[in-house]
Amino acid sequence: MTKALEGVRVLDMTHVQSGPSATQMLAWLGADVVKLEAPTGDITRKQLRDIPDVDSLYFTMLNCNKRSITLNTKTERGKELLTELIRRSDVLVENFGPGAVDRMGFTWDRIQEINPRIIYASIKGFGDGPYTNFKAYEVVAQAMGGSMATTGFEDGPPLATGAQIGDSGTGIHTVAGILAALFQRENTGRGQRVNVAMQHAVLNLCRVKLRDQQRLAHGPLAEYPNEDFGDEVPRSGNASGGGQPGWAVKCAPGGPNDYVYVIVQPVGWKPLTELIGRPELAEDADWATPEARLPKLNKMFQLIEEWSSTLPKWEVLDKLNAHNIPCGPILSTKEIIEDESLVANEMVVEVPHSGRGSFKTVGSPLKLSDSPVDVTSSPLLGEHNAEVFIGELGLGDEELHLLKSNGVI
Repeated sequence: MTKALEGVRVLDMTHVQSGPSATQMLAWLGADVVKLEAPTGDITRKQLRDIPDVDSLYFTMLNCNKRSITLNTKTERGKELLTELIRRSDVLVENFGPGAVDRMGFTWDRIQEINPRIIYASIKGFGDGPYTNFKAYEVVAQAMGGSMATTGFEDGPPLATGAQIGDSGTGIHTVAGILAALFQRENTGRGQRVNVAMQHAVLNLCRVKLRDQQRLAHGPLAEYPNEDFGDEVPRSGNASGGGQPGWAVKCAPGGPNDYVYVIVQPVGWKPLTELIGRPELAEDADWATPEARLPKLNKMFQLIEEWSSTLPKWEVLDKLNAHNIPCGPILSTKEIIEDESLVANEMVVEVPHSGRGSFKTVGSPLKLSDSPVDVTSSPLLGEHNAEVFIGELGLGDEELHLLKSNGVI
């Protein structure tokens, strides 16, 4: 069976997480992704190692389904080979610092001369302006994109989210841009630039908080449990902030992840009152309607928690689901990696690896009926040098040996 992006060649000049997460998704969709690394390799090969002298999980979990070649692009021969690689590629992706690729001699104008059909995608920390040259990291993007200011509890500091919305979130946005550019090329025959900034991607994921910033002009946000409101959206703990109030309530025996997140819809209030042993609240004018409950959300969830804290979270889940009350258990990373349904849905997959035997990783969340994903191992450093440089670019064995001895590959 053919894959959605079969026949698309991606030259992957990315490193760390934001870029590799994008190119891995393209590889899962069937593109031939050639990861171009410096002879020393992507820095994450050695970061956070759990086994000495073996590629780290940081690297392996972001670089499955790719081929690896090495190239020193600072050398003249390296630049010549890079030119050939660009000429043969459909997509070039990079996430170097601002201007780094230009300084290599490969400006957008030059790249267009080499290959007018290429899609050149760049991931940066920020757009043009006062932040352009700031160094961008995951949590820096969260800080400057609106996430941290709105995450945490009202009386606590701003908090980072465990989801990598700055890095992998930007990677997914980049995939969308690349696919759109490839589609447009079918009509125009031309390639184009795709630029995605980490701050911008985080902001896009925080749009509901900008919604609420504008709503503040017309008064307090009734869906928030906060008592006081200033001129900016406050941190509101685990509140959903949406049309239906929600909260994470404690369950027995009281461990760090013994919680269930519960959403109280109007239709779910009556069965909830019965479950928690307070059926009279279903008819009480002070509690019976959403408008009556909004001013006392904290008390409402306290009543629910008095019931839930006596039961294990899976029992709470069963009782709530029996009444179609929206809810979900807080799953720990251990529970997730061992979850049979996630394994069955190929979202937690075990992948063979020559250095570590095997490792578990996250599978593709995109499920296409005609383009199934087989997750294969990340490549060893320079594993495909001969395959690409000899088999595809036409270099001889002797030159390949010479390039290696001269530090070009």
